[in-house]
Amino acid sequence: MVAPLRPALVFIGFMAAGKSTAALEAAAALGETAADSDALLELELGESIQSYFASHGETAFRAAEERLVCALLERADGGVIALGGGAVASARIRHALQRHTTVLVDVDLGTAWERACGQDRPLARDHATFARLYAERAALYEQAARAVVPGVGDPALVGRALPALQAVPDGLTLLWATSASRDYGVWIGDDAARRAPWPAAGRRFVVTDETVGALHGDLAGDAAARIAIPPGEEHKTLQTAERVWQALVDAGATRGDHVVGVGGGVVGDLAGFCAATYQRGVPVVHVPTTIVAQVDSAYGGKTGVDLPAAKNYVGAYHQPAGVLVDPRVLETLPAAERAAGYAEVVKTALIAGGPLWERVANGAPVDAEIVRACARTKLRVVAADERDTGLRQVLNLGHTVGHAIETTTGYARYRHGEAVGLGLLAALRLSGQEALRAQVEELLEAVGLPTSMDGVDPDTVVAATARDKKRVGAEVPFVLVHAPGDVRHGEHVEPDAVRAAVAELAH
Repeated sequence: MVAPLRPALVFIGFMAAGKSTAALEAAAALGETAADSDALLELELGESIQSYFASHGETAFRAAEERLVCALLERADGGVIALGGGAVASARIRHALQRHTTVLVDVDLGTAWERACGQDRPLARDHATFARLYAERAALYEQAARAVVPGVGDPALVGRALPALQAVPDGLTLLWATSASRDYGVWIGDDAARRAPWPAAGRRFVVTDETVGALHGDLAGDAAARIAIPPGEEHKTLQTAERVWQALVDAGATRGDHVVGVGGGVVGDLAGFCAATYQRGVPVVHVPTTIVAQVDSAYGGKTGVDLPAAKNYVGAYHQPAGVLVDPRVLETLPAAERAAGYAEVVKTALIAGGPLWERVANGAPVDAEIVRACARTKLRVVAADERDTGLRQVLNLGHTVGHAIETTTGYARYRHGEAVGLGLLAALRLSGQEALRAQVEELLEAVGLPTSMDGVDPDTVVAATARDKKRVGAEVPFVLVHAPGDVRHGEHVEPDAVRAAVAELAH
């Protein structure tokens, strides 16, 4: 009996993403030889791709590419392959990829253009054409990929991700997260917490809240102990953290064990903070169960608790050992919780721009595709700036005013997402984006989010913004929107403008 052919590890992605480098790194770690379809095609054609493109045109080139790549994929028995950036445009190639482990090397448009322009690439001579191709191919890459690794220029990254890349269960997508302090896997798909390789060793100590625990307390599987806290932002405090620390002590948790946060943003922040500080640090695995957590807060390693004076004032950076995301659990959320999470989706889409913003602006529901796209956006930002020294501050879009609203109302009147939605409207007013503000207001209203404040003193909110964590001197820097996909941090805003934008919400 002839043994079936083994799947290959196939790297795809846009021009200059780093596919060939990733394939070489993976092949070296596996003791294989990497096959590069562009290099093989040049051998077959007897000339460079640029030369063939110029003399025969793109249609002829794509036909030759399709023949070679399909043959390469059909006969592959294991091994490592890197494909050209446009190969996935072929339906035949996409079909041939289905039996393989296809890995997208992710790169943002700006980085891709910086790397590709000036290299005599036929499709990288005009920025507008380049950007159009980037947008057109994004969905094809996403549909074909079973895993995504960042194209950050770290040649050792793929080697670190390789064990996870070789163990992607059918139906799950792996996003490989990287930062200055550690890498980890994000597994997204139905039943991810049970089907993905568990990302930490030792016993599991689950931290959840009383509401989530009743619904999803068993998501983390066998646990040495389950610690339930009261639900709500008002319980994200040092007093609650002390209860969790003591429960870990009473249950005998050691540094060889790990914490599992099962819940939304409050549980994730608190569980991560307790893990970061218990015995000076144990691993944490996140199993996010709300939209806020699945699209934003479960990634990036920010942990913490609130003080009465300001939100998230005590905390630590502590990257998770892994994140296991099952979008199906969102179906159990009450309507108000789903709506609150939607504000973070809109925020992330404004930061990302491009296809994600287009989907959200057109009213797309929050599904697995939206969750993946939001997670990829945040992971890109964190890879570039783990400690909030620059670029990562764009993720605070809408949060300066939003956190101030939460603080001044005692963390009890508005859910986090509701306050962020109001903060987004204030930020867009400060950005001078009247049409975009109106569009976002419609999106928020469509899901039932508040677009004005009742019984909240604008002056008190403005005073609370002065205690924002991002302040490094007398002035609080704001995150403003110049256009979807062009969000900038560290912007100066006059105090009177802040008061006017907040006062507008009170009408």
